[in-house]
Amino acid sequence: MQAVSLHPSRKPGENPWKALLLVLPMLLFAAGFVYYPFVKTIIQSFGLVNFRGELTGFAGLDNYRYLFSRREFFAALKNTLTLALCNVPITVVLTVGLAWLCREKRWISPLLETLFALPMAVSMSSVALIYRVLLNPTVGYLNYALGLSVGWLTDRNYALAAILMMTVWMGIAFNFLLFLSAFRGVPQDLLDSAALEGAGTWQVFWKIQLPLISPTLLYVVCTNMIQAMMTNGPVLILTQGGPARSTTTLIYLMYTSGYGSSNYSLAACVSVIAFLLTLVFTLLIFTTEKGRVNYQ
Repeated sequence: MQAVSLHPSRKPGENPWKALLLVLPMLLFAAGFVYYPFVKTIIQSFGLVNFRGELTGFAGLDNYRYLFSRREFFAALKNTLTLALCNVPITVVLTVGLAWLCREKRWISPLLETLFALPMAVSMSSVALIYRVLLNPTVGYLNYALGLSVGWLTDRNYALAAILMMTVWMGIAFNFLLFLSAFRGVPQDLLDSAALEGAGTWQVFWKIQLPLISPTLLYVVCTNMIQAMMTNGPVLILTQGGPARSTTTLIYLMYTSGYGSSNYSLAACVSVIAFLLTLVFTLLIFTTEKGRVNYQ
């Protein structure tokens, strides 16, 4: 009589622990560098932390009440939301347009692709120093080209716009490559069929190309939103949150609270709020995408 296997789907000699062993290094890395700091930050936001980062007591919601009573927190919140809500649509529209224009391979395509992907080869600190020269009120190229005398980094009315310009420029390269690959992945037979049916360029874009690249569009919107909410480097190098807190972001406020004032409890509160806001925006994006993203 032939024995019946209790695991008919398992191949002979297959080790059920093999998959776990393969992902174990990644799980250990995530536990040590992601989940443990995350849980520790939440605990510190409800506690009292000394200058050495040691938890000395429990404060409850007092840390959050103190944070909400500070004007600089609401200034940082406003600046962060402004950057996020402006950066994402501008970057997405700009990179979709550039990728659409470069979707067909021509003799000049390698040059255009190299130019648009060039920001990926420059570090953030180098870009910040370049923008400091470009936006200089007296010898800057931008004021010279536009015939202006604006103090982009010293005027509170323009400083946040200067940070926005830099973050948009830095986000062009990677998003351009993603959208370019998505546009070139659209089946040519669909485009030919639409042309035979008399569809115009605009109709092809809205009815065929845009729906087919919608998964890439969703990914870019989510990642850009997260990066915009985490803006800190350009502020740290160019403006240090000024002038008059006009460029202070939540992450920069967290940095100055923790490393500048050794108020680690306050820094933890700011980081938790930044995380919750980013999570809410991400969930909203995933909620609104239902039925609008084509995964076929």
